[in-house]
Amino acid sequence: MPTIAFTILWLTTRELRLALAISVSVAVVLLLVRLVQRSSVQFVVNALVGIGIGWLFVARSAASGGSEQEQALAYFLPGILYNSGYAVVLAVTCLIGWPVVGFMVGSVTGDPTAWHDDKQVVKLCTRLTWLLALPCLLRVLVQAPIWLAGNAGSVDPDAAVAALGVLKVVLGWPLQLAALGAMVWVLARNHTPMGQPAG
Repeated sequence: MPTIAFTILWLTTRELRLALAISVSVAVVLLLVRLVQRSSVQFVVNALVGIGIGWLFVARSAASGGSEQEQALAYFLPGILYNSGYAVVLAVTCLIGWPVVGFMVGSVTGDPTAWHDDKQVVKLCTRLTWLLALPCLLRVLVQAPIWLAGNAGSVDPDAAVAALGVLKVVLGWPLQLAALGAMVWVLARNHTPMGQPAG
C-alpha cells in the first residue's frame, strides 16, 4: 500500500515530499490497525523501515543536485540493492555447499551442522535455497534495467517510476508466495529424512 500511494501521488501531483509523507502515513495507519487488531506488526514495521531507507536515498539524491525525477527514482534503489545482496548471499551459500536452508533445518533439529553430513539433505537444501533466491534475482533482473534507463534518460523517468511502482507490488508478495509454494512442492516430492546414527 505505501508503494502504491507513493507512485500514484508522485505521478499525479509531482510533489515528491507529499508522496513520501503520504506513503509513511499509510504505513502508520496500517500499523495502528494491526495494533488494534492485536495482530503481527512485523510486515508493517518492515515497510516503515523500507520507506525510511528510501527517504534517505531521496535526500541523498537531492543533496547531490538530482532532479525531482531522479529523486523519485532514488526511492526504488534500496529495494534493488537489497535484493541484489540477498540473491548474491543465497547463491554463494549454494555454490560453496552450505545452503542457508540447511541452517534452518539445523535450527529445528537442534544441531546447526548435522544436516551437512547427509548429501541428499544438502542437495535438497540447495534446491530450496535456490528457490528462495529466485524472487530476489528476478526482481533485480526486471527492475534494475528500468531504473538505469530512467536515470540515463533513455526511458521517460515518470514511466520508469510508474513501472517500478507496479513491479515492486507485483514482484513482492505474489512472487514470494509463489516461491514458497514451489518450496512446499519440492519438499512434498523429496522425502529425505536426516540420516539416523548407526546403533
